[in-house]
Amino acid sequence: MTDNGDSTLENMRTQMDRAQEYAQVTENVFRRLKHPERTLEVSLPMLLDNGEERVFKGYRCQFGGARGPYKGGVRYHPSVSMDEVIALAGLMSFKNALVKLPYGGAKGGVVCNTKDLSRDEIKRITRRYTEGIRRMIGPKMDIPAPDMNTGPREMAWMMDTYSVYEGYTIPEVVTGKPVELGGTPGRVEATGRGVAIITEKILEYHGRSPDDATVAIQGYGNVGSWAGRLLAERGANIVATSDVTGGIYNPDGIDTHEVATQIENGGQIADYDGECDRISNDDLLRLDVDVLIPAAVSHVITQDVAEELRADIVVEAANGPTTPDADDVLVERDVPAVPDILANAGGVIVSYLEWVQNTQEYRWTLEEVNADLERRLSDAFDEMMDAYADYETPDLRTAAFTLALDQQATAHAQRGLFP
Repeated sequence: MTDNGDSTLENMRTQMDRAQEYAQVTENVFRRLKHPERTLEVSLPMLLDNGEERVFKGYRCQFGGARGPYKGGVRYHPSVSMDEVIALAGLMSFKNALVKLPYGGAKGGVVCNTKDLSRDEIKRITRRYTEGIRRMIGPKMDIPAPDMNTGPREMAWMMDTYSVYEGYTIPEVVTGKPVELGGTPGRVEATGRGVAIITEKILEYHGRSPDDATVAIQGYGNVGSWAGRLLAERGANIVATSDVTGGIYNPDGIDTHEVATQIENGGQIADYDGECDRISNDDLLRLDVDVLIPAAVSHVITQDVAEELRADIVVEAANGPTTPDADDVLVERDVPAVPDILANAGGVIVSYLEWVQNTQEYRWTLEEVNADLERRLSDAFDEMMDAYADYETPDLRTAAFTLALDQQATAHAQRGLFP
C-alpha cells in the first residue's frame, strides 16, 4: 500500500483530537497547532543526461515553530505531494516535542523516481531543489536531513549548494552529512537503533526481553535493516522481513546481516537464496510473532489487518503505518502499539546532536552519541508510559500525543500571538 498525504494529514488531526481531551491546551492554541505555518512549491527545471530538459516539482513545509528552528527530512519519491509533506511536517513537530528537542517540524521532497535517474541527474536535481528552497532554510531557521531515497551524499550536495550562495562553508545547515563534512558517527543507523532501543523497552515493560522474542519487520531499507541487525545483536530472533518484491520467513531466524548486505549492494528480497519460505507483505503483517515492526510505508495496518494481526506488540518504525480505525481495534484486542513519533525518533535525535556539534565546531565519539540517544529515548519512553497510566489514555499513541501537545501548547502560550 502506498502512502497517501491526505490520509496521513487527516489521521494526524484525528490523533490530535483524541489527545486534546487529556492535554492542557486551550481551544485557540489547539486550532493553531493543526495548521502549517508556511509551505512552498517550487518548479525544478533540469537537464537530463540525454539532453532533454524536464521540469520536476519540489516542496517544503514548516510546521509548529514555536519551540525552535524547523527540522525535518527531504524525500525523493513519485508519491511526494504537498499534502504529504504537510502531514509529515506536522508529525515531525510532535516527534520533536515528545523527545524534547528545541525544534519545530518540517518536511520536504521532490516528485521523482531515483531508480530512473543517474548519479549526476540526482546531483543536479538536489542542487536545483536546494536553490529553490534556499530562502526557507538555514542553520537557525530550518535544517533539512535525509529521508526516503536520500542520504549523506544528497546532504553533502545540499550543504555545498547553500554554502556556495552564502560564500563560506556552513555544515550546520543540514544534518545526516558524511562524517568527513561534519556529520556525526552513528547518524546512518540512528533511526534503526532507536527502533531497537524502544522495542527492548516495551518488551521489558511487559516482563519480556529480546532474548526470547520473535520479530517480523516489514520493510528492510535503512531503518528496518538496522533495527533487525541491532535487535539480533540483543538476542532477538528476526523471523521475517520484506521489501516491495515480497517477503521471506524462517521460524528459526534469518541472517539479518546477510540480507542487509545483499540489499545494500543493490539486491532485493526476491533475490535472497537463503533458507526461507516466500511470503507476501500482507502475510508478514499477520504472522504469529512477539513483535511486529512496520518499517515501510504508511497505512499498512488497516482495520482489517488489525483484526487479524497476531503479534503481541507493534512498534512503528514507519511514518503513520496504523490508521485510527486500526488503533481502535488494537485497543479492543489489548495489543500495545508504540507510536511512530517515539519509535522512529532516533534519527532526529542524532541529527540534533550533529547540529549541536556543528554549531560548537566540536565532534563527539560514537559511544557518546549512542549513549545520549539511548538516554533521551529511554526518558521519553518512561514519560509516555507514566502519562498512559496517570491520564488513563486508551493507548500509547494518545499518551504520546498528549505529552507533545502540552509541550507545544506551553511554548505557544508563553510566546503569545503576534500582533
